[in-house]
Amino acid sequence: MPLIEEFERSGVWLFRWRSYLPFAFLPLIFVAATRYPTIETNPSLHFAWGIVSLCVSLLGLFIRCHTVGHAADGTSGRNTKEQIAESLNTSGFYSVLRHPLYLGNFLIALGIVMHSLSPWLIAIYVMSFALYYERIMFTEEAFLRQKFGRVFIRWANRTPAFVPRIIRWRSAELPMNWPKVIRAESAAVAVIALAFPGLEFVMHRMQQGKVAVETSWYLVFGGGLVLYGIARIMKRQFRRWAKFEEIMARVGE
Repeated sequence: MPLIEEFERSGVWLFRWRSYLPFAFLPLIFVAATRYPTIETNPSLHFAWGIVSLCVSLLGLFIRCHTVGHAADGTSGRNTKEQIAESLNTSGFYSVLRHPLYLGNFLIALGIVMHSLSPWLIAIYVMSFALYYERIMFTEEAFLRQKFGRVFIRWANRTPAFVPRIIRWRSAELPMNWPKVIRAESAAVAVIALAFPGLEFVMHRMQQGKVAVETSWYLVFGGGLVLYGIARIMKRQFRRWAKFEEIMARVGE
């Protein structure tokens, strides 16, 4: 099989399972967390590094929320079975890089991995991410090039694939769609809210034999769960409203 076809074939498979592959790192994160070196030797550094790691993940969440919220309908979704793009997004974060959602994914997971303070785990994560997301991006761009032709080529020629070129920032053309953000990103909020306090629990339990997690992590956990619960309620309301509008539209016909 020619290499270009092999790239596309593997990219399609990775695209379908892209939401689950990061969970393969959970055993490695657990091992790294049990060997965390600074809980007892330098508690202040431990806490400060935790905040830095959390901010990295929150930056990734912000990029995802902004991208999804300003994207046109029929684009930037969580579809897994096939590529979907009703139009080509070129403003907002799409004006400074071609794959902002994957940058958001990278930063969310990077913050969690960083929290272990294990250089070997960070290196493995970065290399693994580059390996399998390269195939996914290759497949997506082949689809977009076939569908949008020269429009895609002109945009791709001036826009980096993954590292943002901030100087080219252009405000989003569409207003923020908060219902869309809530539907799409509530799971990411839950992951962050569970991951950081969970790692803290494991670190302290394995190294100190007790649970002595800082109060701030309980706040992260509680705040994240509250936001997730609110998002779930709002998602149900959105579904009911959408069904009501659909019924009314049929009655009007």
